[in-house]
Amino acid sequence: MKIYLDDLRSAPEGWIHVYWPDEAIELLETGKVDIISLDHDLGDDERGTGYDVVIWIEEAVITRGFKPPEIKVHSANSSARIRMEAGINSIKRFLELNKK
Repeated sequence: MKIYLDDLRSAPEGWIHVYWPDEAIELLETGKVDIISLDHDLGDDERGTGYDVVIWIEEAVITRGFKPPEIKVHSANSSARIRMEAGINSIKRFLELNKK
C-alpha cells in the first residue's frame, strides 16, 4: 500500500490519499504500508503535521519494533523538510545499529 499525506496536492495514481496524520497512522498500524510520502503543512497544525507521522514512526520503531515503510518527504516547507528528513535519518541509524 502506498500512502500520500497532503491537504492540497492530489495523490499520484495508485496511492491512497490521506489528509491528516491520524489517518496515516491508522494505515501504518496495519503493517501493510510499503511507502509513505509526507507533506508537512496540512492546514491545521492543531490537528497535526507530517512531522507528527515521522515522530510516531520513530517511537514505534524504537519501542515496539515496528518495521517502517520507505518514507519520503514532498513538503515545500524547506525548514520542516530538513527536520522531517533528520527524523527519518534517525530511524535509519537506529535500525542499522540494531540489526540482528
